Amino acid sequence: MPVPSPRERLPFPYRPESEAVAAALASLQGGLDWDAVIDSARPWVESVRANPAPFWAMESLLREYPISSAEGLALMRLAEALLRVPDAETAVALTADQLGRADFEAGGDEGPHKMLASLSASAIALSKRFLPDAEQPAGLLQRLGARTVVAATVRALQLLGRQFVLGRNIDEAMKEAAAQRKLQPMLRFSYDMLGEGARTEADAERYQASYLNAIDAIAANAAARGPGTPMERDGISIKLSALFSRYEDAQRERVFETLLPRVWALVERAAAANLNLTVDAEEVDRLELSLDVFEAVAQRIAAACPQWQGFGLAMQAYQTRALALIDEVAAIARRHGLRFMVRLVKGAYWDGEVKRAQELGLPAYALFTHKQHTDISYLACARAMFGHADVLFPQFASHNAGTIAAILQLARAAGTPFEMQRLHGMGEGVYREVLKDGSVPCRVYAPVGEHRDLLAYLVRRLLENGANSSFVHQLADPAVAPQELLASPLVAVAASGLPLPPALYGPSRPNSAGADLACEAMRAPLLAAIAATRVETVAETRAEDAGAAMARLAAGFPAWSASPLAERAAALRRAADLLEQRLPEYCGLLVREAHKTLGDAISEVREAADFCRYYAEQAEARLAEQLLPGPTGERNTLRLHGRGVFVCISPWNFPLAIFAGQVVAALVAGNSVAAKPAEQTPAVAKRFVALLHEAGVPGDALELLHGPGETVGAALVADVRTAGVCFTGSTQVARLINRTLAAKDGAIVPLIAETGGLNAMIVDSTALPEQVVDAVVQSAFRSAGQRCSALRLLAVHESVADGVFKMLAGAMAELSLGDPALLATDVGPVIDDEAYAGLARQIARLRQQARLVGETPSPAVPVMPRLVPPVAFEIGAVEELREEIFGPVLHLVRWSGDVDALVARINALGYGLTLGVQTRIDSRAERIAAQARIGNVYVNRNIIGAVVGVQPFGGEGLSGTGPKAGGPHYLYRFCAEQTLTVNTAAAGGNAELLAGMGH
Repeated sequence: MPVPSPRERLPFPYRPESEAVAAALASLQGGLDWDAVIDSARPWVESVRANPAPFWAMESLLREYPISSAEGLALMRLAEALLRVPDAETAVALTADQLGRADFEAGGDEGPHKMLASLSASAIALSKRFLPDAEQPAGLLQRLGARTVVAATVRALQLLGRQFVLGRNIDEAMKEAAAQRKLQPMLRFSYDMLGEGARTEADAERYQASYLNAIDAIAANAAARGPGTPMERDGISIKLSALFSRYEDAQRERVFETLLPRVWALVERAAAANLNLTVDAEEVDRLELSLDVFEAVAQRIAAACPQWQGFGLAMQAYQTRALALIDEVAAIARRHGLRFMVRLVKGAYWDGEVKRAQELGLPAYALFTHKQHTDISYLACARAMFGHADVLFPQFASHNAGTIAAILQLARAAGTPFEMQRLHGMGEGVYREVLKDGSVPCRVYAPVGEHRDLLAYLVRRLLENGANSSFVHQLADPAVAPQELLASPLVAVAASGLPLPPALYGPSRPNSAGADLACEAMRAPLLAAIAATRVETVAETRAEDAGAAMARLAAGFPAWSASPLAERAAALRRAADLLEQRLPEYCGLLVREAHKTLGDAISEVREAADFCRYYAEQAEARLAEQLLPGPTGERNTLRLHGRGVFVCISPWNFPLAIFAGQVVAALVAGNSVAAKPAEQTPAVAKRFVALLHEAGVPGDALELLHGPGETVGAALVADVRTAGVCFTGSTQVARLINRTLAAKDGAIVPLIAETGGLNAMIVDSTALPEQVVDAVVQSAFRSAGQRCSALRLLAVHESVADGVFKMLAGAMAELSLGDPALLATDVGPVIDDEAYAGLARQIARLRQQARLVGETPSPAVPVMPRLVPPVAFEIGAVEELREEIFGPVLHLVRWSGDVDALVARINALGYGLTLGVQTRIDSRAERIAAQARIGNVYVNRNIIGAVVGVQPFGGEGLSGTGPKAGGPHYLYRFCAEQTLTVNTAAAGGNAELLAGMGH
């Protein structure tokens, strides 16, 4: 079928939260009697508290070990990581590290306190006595004791996992479901096959096979139990991101080409057996795409099996568009003459969505920042679902007694069929009371999978329900009175629960504004600008004219340096505002001239704006005149001022951000600036210089001098008027500049240099492979590997290396290589023919000397020149990496034994720019960071994309001189200092002192 064009089905996602809350409250007017809700729910709460859940239940776990405590955090970290660690040494280190931060021996003699002790013969409480300190050697007896305790702790976590996972496979899960149904015949089940989202085609095919097998097993079981409608039968929940590794809006064509047939195969099988199949909720940026896929499937259902009513969708009430989503799904049902099952949940990715909005600089959050607002939205959505009962079968997933009572009240008023839902292992006490009379159908959302697959699921449940504000947490706390626990949520909270993304850095420095490329309204003007952009030719400066330019800048320096600091800072802030207003224009130029992908272009414009605002703020805070202490009768003042003409030489890989950062730092410190951009990207630089002039920087304080480094750059560095040089580029050129400056007569001139790096990432066996691969692909191949901070060396512990390397190769195979003007492109061309030829030679050498692990396939039809497919090679030792390959080339190495020795070998390479650490052993991450001679260390994330003022960027050794760009010490290097001492008592005596004595 043809790929549907992207369109906005729902309202703009980043509107003010207050608007969405007001709409939800308005839709509930007259629909709920909350006093009656309390009357219904209070007996449930009192009964649950009088008959508490058994010691293994989630409620008991959270009461004894809340995630706000050291014990709760330790338990969560162990549950997330320990079961996947294959080597004993690391398992011992992880267990010692986490348990060393907690006290599991504290507490009373009540049952819940004994939960883990009962499960593992006091393993956790006794661990600290037997385990060696994390990362420290221990004797044989100590090791034997440690391994015994770790084995017991592993067993404890496996038993814990059994409380929240119905079975290790579908057959085991159905047996457990049958046992539960004997006690509560009204129970229905929706089986969820556990696992992370796919990273490779092999992952997706494995998940597809797992789903198909489960559907066949559920169908056979349902047939044996007799006839029933899809609503009455057990069913399955599927995750679209598990069926295709590139399930994202930018890959729309591939989604419909690859994912849609896989979904249809599952739907067809479920429909033939008359089961129900629900598509689980995904993150905000996939919502519109999910609707497009959902409707495409619905269209096929209408043609092939219109009588089937088992197709469903999960919706998240914490999204500010939830009410509109209900209406849209109902509209899809009506368009195709179908009826859908709709599961309403409160939401599963809240923390990740908040961080994403902040990182992208979005205008607001696409979700509610107050739990109370989510509760309001949930009830409003419930009422709307009952209003569409002709085309929707409402399903309500909640463990909140007040919410359940409210739903039952709305259901009675609507008089239509519905069902409640709960998670397996949670809320059993409340539902024991709710289901007593047998009138309310309830479905259990039942995870199925091996223990290693339950980790992410279990931790997510702990996080969602362990927060102090959650109902599950408060229900287990007898200090929270029932009246307080069941208080009406139907009042909007005035203030936002979080600072909006633009206010992330406080009132004095706005976060730079970005865009969500999954949002059509934000994407369209950017794509239009790219299509319209033509790169202008910039006239080159002749080497012999450089001297005249330096003379003009030297003449302009005194006036600019004497201008008030506040005026210079204001010019930078105006420049930032102009950059944001012209985001599409600059993105178009970066894509066309520098071959940036659109996502990278947005990030670069934002970084340039951040530099302007950050250095303006820093200048006013740090460069203003300071009074110093001293003896009475004397005033001592420290003043900082510009040095003169600063030469700023920037690279092509960040032609706007690095260029802007250098130039505005020098300007705000009071220098005039000779700005020499890379030869490959002068148009971006020219546009920004014009913008600075427009913002108030005089023409004789800033000039663009475009030309070859060997002539124009060399002339500027050697000029007698040069008072300082700021350079980003290769180590070799930095050395040449340093020698030139040292050979000059006159003043000793400072050099601020940021050069490249042999950047490494260390991965141990506690790291989650999916997170590692995500971080590696971004770090090594984004921007075609043409970043100073890009990953060049991946060192993986030998016990997990084969699996990580295989997953990495599969993820690389899914990257899209092509025209950066296309949204679907992940990796564009390298910058020029010289870079392409050099990379080709280096890759050819590696093909002969190393083992090829993975490579991105080239397009079947060449779409543009200079495309270098990302490639990964395994080498024998760290020391084999001798030079930086500035492109999408990654070296892999295995390590074992002492991680300290590995860090020492990385240090010995001589570079010191960025380092990644992937581990769940906190003390190991701290030790690595302390020992590494590296400027920027990143733990459990990618190693690129340093944010101004958040991760000041710069290295040491062969990677640069410092100080760090975007950090609090950067501006000082652009300044000269003067101390002024005035003897205030010179005119006959110390008037101030005498006045104070009263003489």
